[in-house]
Amino acid sequence: MNCTYYTYVRNSNSDYPLANTVPEISIIIPTLNEEEHIGRLIRHLTDNDHQVEIIIADANSSDKTVEIAENLGAQIAKLNQPSRPKQLNKGARLATADLLYIVHADTLPPKDYANQILSASADGKTFGSFRFRFDSDRRALRFNSWWTGLPIMIARGGDQSLFITRKLFDHLNGYQEDHVVMEDYDIIIRGKRIAKFRLLQDDVLVSARKYEENPYWKVNSSNFIIFTLYYLGVSPARLLRLYKKLIRHPKS
Repeated sequence: MNCTYYTYVRNSNSDYPLANTVPEISIIIPTLNEEEHIGRLIRHLTDNDHQVEIIIADANSSDKTVEIAENLGAQIAKLNQPSRPKQLNKGARLATADLLYIVHADTLPPKDYANQILSASADGKTFGSFRFRFDSDRRALRFNSWWTGLPIMIARGGDQSLFITRKLFDHLNGYQEDHVVMEDYDIIIRGKRIAKFRLLQDDVLVSARKYEENPYWKVNSSNFIIFTLYYLGVSPARLLRLYKKLIRHPKS
């Protein structure tokens, strides 16, 4: 494991990572074979005037994900097998900032994401997310994106990214590691019991690859089934097995 961390400061003199500078935001990215996206994401996240720390929580990728990330100055937290909640918790243990930001590898936050997150935090908001829109012109997907601007739980999800203070994350004991699916809903539900959630009025750009592998109706109906069963108390392990049967997954 690479234990040296870097923060990025983009200015007129240097675009290179500066070692051992206290970051304003620790960005944690769970990965599994994301060589196609990870370089673009890291460059995007570090193209700002704030000090950010990049932590890749990798689940034993067999491609060049880790190599690309390390070459761009990211820390690597390795697990032997995929488990997003375990990956995120391990990444959080390496984080040094008081503010954590969870981002999926195939997502691009707004250009000024750091300003928006730091502003919300300064305003006393301890966690929250952005809306999202797909990297597709399909009209049906624009309708899906519209829903994410509504303050309702069915419209929340990990694709929207999540910022959360270290204090609140630790108080919640991080992600529940038995939640092999719905881990993002779970941490928001638990957080909302003790803190106010802020929905930032800007969009992250997310991949439509799941809709490219499956019919539109099938993805949406499968998501609704999983969401409903989760609220009825079905275990995350059973939900994961069912979800894998309902739709094709790009990396399966």
